[in-house]
Amino acid sequence: MELRHLRYFVAVAEEKHMTRAAERLGIQQPPLSMQIRALEQELDVQLFRRQPRGVELTEAGLAFLDRARVILDQVDRAVATTRRTARGEEGRVVVGFTSSAPFHPFVPRVLRAFREAAPLVSLVLEESGSSELVQGLHNEEIDAAFIRSPVADVVGLTVQPLLEEKMLVALPTGHIFARRSSFSRSVLLPLSELAKETFVLYKRPGGPGLYDTIIAACKTSGFSPRVGQEAPRIISTLNLVAAGIGVSIVPASLQRLQMDGIVYRKLEDMPQLTAPLILACRHGENAAAVQRFLDLVRSAADNI
Repeated sequence: MELRHLRYFVAVAEEKHMTRAAERLGIQQPPLSMQIRALEQELDVQLFRRQPRGVELTEAGLAFLDRARVILDQVDRAVATTRRTARGEEGRVVVGFTSSAPFHPFVPRVLRAFREAAPLVSLVLEESGSSELVQGLHNEEIDAAFIRSPVADVVGLTVQPLLEEKMLVALPTGHIFARRSSFSRSVLLPLSELAKETFVLYKRPGGPGLYDTIIAACKTSGFSPRVGQEAPRIISTLNLVAAGIGVSIVPASLQRLQMDGIVYRKLEDMPQLTAPLILACRHGENAAAVQRFLDLVRSAADNI
């Protein structure tokens, strides 16, 4: 029994007439009658009672019609799903991101654009540290990741810088640079002014990252920063700053996170004191939905 036999049977059952069913199917009536008889012989039941002006279903035919319709509907759905998946219109994409990445407007913007462009694709979001996200890519647990640190283990991965953003100093509200009238919020603060401060920094991710960028910038400004506390996530550093533990330097987009007890100040421009946003994925990714997501992100980055 083939799918076409089920389609022939359903057409005859719905038209209740061999000739009309043949016209609907685009075949001749005699071959259709032969196929129906062959189907009845294979099932060893009579599906139709022949009438002077057509046919009518037997009780067995009625039962078979219900099942045949379900089967054909499932096949049609499977075919449609397969084709949508091949076009990247359906499937599953797991996107990882570091805790600070979503605060840059680029990330929520591309996620929203992808949801609108591919509403049938299941978009799963996972937050973790950069090193864990890279490991997740290697283990095929995630499909793409927005990270902040350069990737040390790039074997099998494609790593693409998307943008660079300036960094700010985060100060507790009682800090002199946060409240002193001589320092307007619009005045750029030299990094060297922080030489005597205690720093709260994001813990090293297992390779070069923002931690090393900040240390290098401080040394360029003539001092080695005193690191009083390391936090597992950039967001955690802000909680410690708000508690008065020290000051921190964070990507400028984090000022979108309004926290009690925090004041942000702009720093004087230093070319090396920037926070990258990086897209990482597996090299040669062939899942259509994932590739569609990557293409959208890259196109959006080109248009910044």
